[in-house]
Amino acid sequence: MTTAREIMTGGAECIGENETLEEAARKMKDLGVGALPICGEHDRLMGMVTDRDIVIKCLAIGTDPRAVKAGQLAEGKPVTIGADDSVEEAIKTMSEHQVRRLPVIDGHDLVGMLSQADIARSMPEERVGELVELISFDQY
Repeated sequence: MTTAREIMTGGAECIGENETLEEAARKMKDLGVGALPICGEHDRLMGMVTDRDIVIKCLAIGTDPRAVKAGQLAEGKPVTIGADDSVEEAIKTMSEHQVRRLPVIDGHDLVGMLSQADIARSMPEERVGELVELISFDQY
């Protein structure tokens, strides 16, 4: 059984809950990513912010990204996967919650990110299409 820890991208960086969306966008650009975990006090995971969130929930409605804190976009309990959970469990979680990225936690600590691409790279080539179909969703 392959675990999330074995195929995740380690060293995930957070955006602090009190940092602005402008800072989040800059950090995404610098890291070459489209999503960041939002971390609060004691680096506790509060949620996720995506580049799409910044566009739809801020820019598209005329809000200044320098005036909105990342924590304002943290909604509900974040969807995560345990570091020692199976890849099958990760696929099930992604499919159920219609997400393509999962923060990987060990206890309460963020230890990495698991993306659809990470899973695809670990699968036999003939099963990748099945994975994409399971996780893909219509955003519009």
